[in-house]
Amino acid sequence: MDDMIERAALFSRAAHQAVGQRRKYTGEPYWQHPATVAEMVAAVEAATAEMIAAAHLHDVLEDTAVTALDIEACFGQRVAMLVQELTDQFIDPKIGNRAHRKALERNRLAQVSPEAQTIKYADLIDNSISIAARDRGFARVYLAEKRRLLEVMEDGDEMLRRQAWSVLAEGEAKIRGIAR
Repeated sequence: MDDMIERAALFSRAAHQAVGQRRKYTGEPYWQHPATVAEMVAAVEAATAEMIAAAHLHDVLEDTAVTALDIEACFGQRVAMLVQELTDQFIDPKIGNRAHRKALERNRLAQVSPEAQTIKYADLIDNSISIAARDRGFARVYLAEKRRLLEVMEDGDEMLRRQAWSVLAEGEAKIRGIAR
C-alpha cells in the first residue's frame, strides 16, 4: 500500500476515534465508512494515491477537530483540495432549510473536480446502502436528494457513477416495496 494512503487511513481512524464518532445505524466505529469509500475509489482504474487518501479523509473536516491546514501539512495541497471539495459548505441553518442547503450543495458539487466527484459517488453508494437498509423514512428524503445530485454530478468515474445509480435505484425500490 502506498505510504500516503496508509498514513491517511491511520489519520482518519485516529481523528474519528478521537471524537468517539460511530456510525448512526450500526454503532460501528465511524472510520470504517471512509475506509469503505477508499476501497471503492481504489478499485477505479484512474484512481491516484491522492484520491484514495482523500477518500479516507473525506469526512474529517466536517466531523473532527482536523483543519484543512492539518491535512495539507500531512498529505499535501492536492489531497487537502480534494477533501475541501468533498466537505459540505452549506451547513448553517441560517442559510435556509435543508432543501435549500442541499440545492446549494448540489450546485457546488456539480462543479468540483472529476476526482472529487468520483470519491463522492463512492460516499453516496456506502451511505445509500446503509440508510436504505435501516431508516425508511429518512431514506425517502436522502435518496431523493442523491438522485438530484447524480443528475448534475457527471464528471467522475463513469463505472462508479453507474454503480451509484444502481444502488440508488435499488434503495428506492426497496423503500417502495417496504411501504406497500
